[in-house]
Amino acid sequence: MRVFLTGGTGFIGGEVARLLRERGDTVRALVRTPTKAATLRDLGCELVEGDLSDEDALRSALAGVEALIHCAAVYEIGVAPERREVLVDANVFGTERVLGAALAAGVRKAVYVSSVVVFGNTKGAVADEEWARPDGLGYTSAYEQTKVEAHERAQELCAQGLPLVIVAPGLVYGPGDASEVGGLFDRMLAGKLPLLPFPDLGVTPVHRDDVAAGILLALDKGANASSYILAGEPIRMRDLMAELARVAGTRAPRRALPTRLVKSLVPFGRVVGPLLGFPPNLRELVSSSDGVTFWGRSGKAQHELGWEYRPLAEGLATIARGGKR
Repeated sequence: MRVFLTGGTGFIGGEVARLLRERGDTVRALVRTPTKAATLRDLGCELVEGDLSDEDALRSALAGVEALIHCAAVYEIGVAPERREVLVDANVFGTERVLGAALAAGVRKAVYVSSVVVFGNTKGAVADEEWARPDGLGYTSAYEQTKVEAHERAQELCAQGLPLVIVAPGLVYGPGDASEVGGLFDRMLAGKLPLLPFPDLGVTPVHRDDVAAGILLALDKGANASSYILAGEPIRMRDLMAELARVAGTRAPRRALPTRLVKSLVPFGRVVGPLLGFPPNLRELVSSSDGVTFWGRSGKAQHELGWEYRPLAEGLATIARGGKR
């Protein structure tokens, strides 16, 4: 199969590219800077220079391919207001552009990588694909809002004729994770996390390699106009860190960083945020982390796609070995 891939230099997309090439698919990857895509080149991917704002590059890259996998997105929590438009352009308009170009090109199948954050704060409930986001529910972050809007644009293009499957991963983790959570894991394993921030944050962690495998299953078996959650078991951050510590044979933080302290520092976020290992927008960080649950269940993906996810301890062991990712 000839596949056009976005986000191939990213955390999830890189593994998707490897799996596609491993099974013999031809991969055409959109890359912003070809000189920084050596891994994709070594895999035998065809590199197309451009980004999600380059409509000419998208139309050209989609010519002659059979399928699209759209992984590219900007994932940041606690972004400064002036950076919000970067997320809007990449996550919302970028998704609209690439899926619109795929519709025009007549691809046989498209897979869009969404997120369980589109369900919003589930407030302790575990969402499935039929979960209806409550009317009037606010957004915990700019990232959540842009992913919700992108998800809606994707569904609109599907209604217009794009043969589309959507996958919604939970909290993706694994070796090489450069996100805020990956940094949190690193700090704890290095003994540099005396206090755990936001211990009641609820997530459904899922290993990067399992998400990549799920994306290929969605490509091969996913029903048109269907969505599939790819997520592990619901867990609070304090328990997740305790399990990582147990697997690594180290000690988890014994105390939590008082959220009221973080809230008191909101006006000074641009200065103190980076000093504490936090992003500059502490207000958004608190709203998206303080007792919020982003929980979804993967029963549909397991039943319809045959997807499986590894036990949490097994997945965390890939991070804990040697204290390095």
